[in-house]
Amino acid sequence: MSVALPLSASRSRTTAATGRKLSSPEAAELARRLRQETQGEVLFDTASRGRYATDASIYQIMPIGVFVPHSEQDVALAIDIARELQVPLLPRGGGSSQCGQTTGAALVIDTSKHLRSIVGMDLEAGWVEVEPGMVLDHLNAELKPHGLWYPVDVSTSAQATLGGMAGNNACGSRSIAYGNMVHNVLGIDAWLADGSSVSFGPLAGLGAKERAIADFVQGLAERWRAEIESRWPKAMRRVGGYNLDIFHPQSERPYTGDGSVNLAHLLVGSEGTLAMTRRLRLKLSPVPRAKVLGVVNFPTFRAAMESAQHIVTLGPTAVELVDRTMIELSRANPAFRPTIDAALIGRPAAILLVEFSGDDRAALLRQLRALVALVADLGLPGQVVQMPDEAPQKALWDVRKAGLNIMMSLKGDGKPVSFIEDCAVPLAHLADYTDALTQVFEKHGTRGTWYAHASVGTLHVRPILDMRRDGAAKMRAIAEEASELVRRYRGAYSGEHGDGLCRGEWIEWQFGPRLADAFREIKEHLDPAKLMNPGKIIDPPKMDDTSLFRFAPGYKTITLTPVFDWSPWNVQNDPATERTTAPGTGGDAAGGFAKAVEMCNNNGHCRKFDAGTMCPSYRVTRDEQHLTRGRANTLRLALSGQLGEDAFTGDAVAEALDLCVSCKGCKRDCPTGVDMAKMKLEFLAQRRLRRGASLKDQLIARLPDYARFASRVPWLMNLPQQVPAVARLMERWLGLSAQRRLPTWRRDTFARIEPSLGLASRDETLDAAKPVVLFVDTFNGTFESENATDAVRVLRAAGYTVHAAGSTRSPLCCGRTHLAAGMADIAKSKAHALLDALLPFARRGIAIVGLEPSCLLTLRDEMLAMGLGEDAAIVARESLLLEEFLAREARAGRFAPALRPATRAMRVHGHCHQKAFGAMQPVLDVLRLIPEAKPELIESSCCGMAGSFGYEARHHAVSMQMAELSLLPAVRAAPDAIIVADGTSCRHQIADGAGREALHVARVLADHLLP
Repeated sequence: MSVALPLSASRSRTTAATGRKLSSPEAAELARRLRQETQGEVLFDTASRGRYATDASIYQIMPIGVFVPHSEQDVALAIDIARELQVPLLPRGGGSSQCGQTTGAALVIDTSKHLRSIVGMDLEAGWVEVEPGMVLDHLNAELKPHGLWYPVDVSTSAQATLGGMAGNNACGSRSIAYGNMVHNVLGIDAWLADGSSVSFGPLAGLGAKERAIADFVQGLAERWRAEIESRWPKAMRRVGGYNLDIFHPQSERPYTGDGSVNLAHLLVGSEGTLAMTRRLRLKLSPVPRAKVLGVVNFPTFRAAMESAQHIVTLGPTAVELVDRTMIELSRANPAFRPTIDAALIGRPAAILLVEFSGDDRAALLRQLRALVALVADLGLPGQVVQMPDEAPQKALWDVRKAGLNIMMSLKGDGKPVSFIEDCAVPLAHLADYTDALTQVFEKHGTRGTWYAHASVGTLHVRPILDMRRDGAAKMRAIAEEASELVRRYRGAYSGEHGDGLCRGEWIEWQFGPRLADAFREIKEHLDPAKLMNPGKIIDPPKMDDTSLFRFAPGYKTITLTPVFDWSPWNVQNDPATERTTAPGTGGDAAGGFAKAVEMCNNNGHCRKFDAGTMCPSYRVTRDEQHLTRGRANTLRLALSGQLGEDAFTGDAVAEALDLCVSCKGCKRDCPTGVDMAKMKLEFLAQRRLRRGASLKDQLIARLPDYARFASRVPWLMNLPQQVPAVARLMERWLGLSAQRRLPTWRRDTFARIEPSLGLASRDETLDAAKPVVLFVDTFNGTFESENATDAVRVLRAAGYTVHAAGSTRSPLCCGRTHLAAGMADIAKSKAHALLDALLPFARRGIAIVGLEPSCLLTLRDEMLAMGLGEDAAIVARESLLLEEFLAREARAGRFAPALRPATRAMRVHGHCHQKAFGAMQPVLDVLRLIPEAKPELIESSCCGMAGSFGYEARHHAVSMQMAELSLLPAVRAAPDAIIVADGTSCRHQIADGAGREALHVARVLADHLLP
């Protein structure tokens, strides 16, 4: 449902940001015309608008509506409709801007879903033409086979769109070598607010309309030339205001190599306030054939700052800072710790990542040695970690690129706030500037974490402020003192991330009233009705207007008694020390659940499409609603009453969470630790308390309870697979897709086979020299018992005494199916029974080994949040997947069975939960114990089956789309390979989608055992 709703809740923000109010009938008319006259998606419901009300800044402004165009024609029509109705327009790409550029009371036009194609390319001439929604990493993936790339490599390259990068004049880590966005844009085709289409490029090739605009801007530049020369920042990193100096460049790096004027550069950095981008023509660069990296370790932060000016004389392509706080936060993340540790010598106060790149590797190694010598001359011999190889370099750059998001992972209401994070000063003054600003932070009872671009004097620093309490006042005071420092050291107040809402008011301070008036004249000439992203650059609100904050005055959350333990998030922090209070003391009326949801800072990292898991549903829908960020925003809005009464358990939240497959990819991949899978479980449990459970949910949830009875009559249970009419009836009554083959019931379950296996008793296992407990889950035990029996064979072949937990009369269950149905109370009782059975072994340090990732890892995740006490923690510490256990034992020399050589290739698909818990490497390690085996990991996200998700008729199509992204094509491309997949759901998806049998690692090992 997408209907126009009243905007009264956002009118104060509308007035502050745009000066215009839109009535509900006007909004309804806008929505009606967009639906009638375009092919785009029209989203005017409160939840959809709320998901677009924020970006990665501290601001929130409810848009009038959201329009997702399918074509360029849709955009042109939307501009015409908006102009006729006098509705402001706001272009949006990835929505990852840090200063509020993409928040506003306007019609948001999201080009990232459909307008993301390459429309032209000339490799020999070195240019490419793209639509504005094209993501940087996607473009570079297309260019890589041709040996080219677009070198404005921002840290958000996995989600940043080229249109948004042009709007902000993005920079990136290697701007010292390649320049900013403006230095790499050759032309921009755009629409003006009057609906006309213009093509901005070199002056010599402009049409009549464009030439008239150029003449107007040049007239302003000539009139104010003296003012430009005296007031314009001379730093390379200056992105504030409009680029009025294109006719008389003031930067250290001219806009063009030959000194010519390109009118497209006027639009770069204009933040969508002058025109709506249609296409961009970009200048490409050759990909360097080689790179080397030197990591310089410094005993003090000031030493790092003083060294930067000397290091840049060696000609590096990047010099990036990581301070002590960032180092420690990185080390606290299991995914990053090994990488950052490899770069450290002792316990440095800061490190500089110094990169040299080019085509001559020998020359680069000489530069690396010169860096070592230079650092020694600066009094720091032996303080450079040399990384000449590509793999460790890439891993360390990934940590650096995640710097902002790592910094935002601090729990508590105090968060690092963006408003002075990219002031730029000359390198000669960098040490003095950072010292002075640190003192400013201390004066106001806070501290800042420093990182980023030491090469060009732009260090990202965000003081920790509590924007719900006294943050606004401190932000104002710090900004004013920081501005004086910028002026003292002849820097630029806005050096990279643009102006937006947090720096717009400083434009006049930076450039003076005359140039500010000149900027206004440019705006009025191109957009006289002020429809293009109003409130940015021209007539911006005050940066500390609290009515525009995400946590505005009066923000509060509903009172909620959570089902799971969220107390670790229910804390406060000390801005000066970053120490947090005890769990449960943060004052969250929702018991910590709301604060966990609020950890999402809207950076958009979940929009990435690389080989990680997050976020499967977004990868196939590209909808903000079906994105970790979109879901977190929906939950936050519901919990804070912004979606209406009882919204938390309502349909808007249910729709947002519907396609969440609980892959837990965000648990690992999200740098701020947003665990949407666990949040969905909380929602399901709360919703069930209010609405109950459906028959379908009951049947699936209680599968472990009736499986041993149903397996006695497999002929009856398998009827849907044998009689199509029965399958169709099940789809109609239960919603289970008739296109799916349900798991095949059988009589030879593990429970019936177990007595014949001669497994050890409880007491025998406790007394054994090499004991292990095998936790056989319902799915492997009932539907694929050979996986369990083969696991027993493999363990016994290595001399282990094997005990199967539970009994044939009372099978054990982790409660996973009940959790997925919202039956947390029953899941907890199941967990209690499981703990009672496993605790005696766990207390003796005996490993509890499982086969199904989603079941075994429940012991290490959800059960720790059920309030089960220390017993759950004891069991969790000893719980391992089969391959984790075997890899550990092999490293210790305790697992070395006789195995025959492999004769076939192996392709391995990882279950999402294996990836989330870093458990994929053990799979590969164990398979490599097989002589001549060379297992290869399939670079895939979620398979799309996700428990019962893929069996449901309403999810079948999306499920298959997830699988077809990478998994199924990779399986089909290896027709002779053994396909290894430990997840039950994964194996079923591969069978359904590719007609191939995938094997559990236990079966692969058992098949290779020598007699």
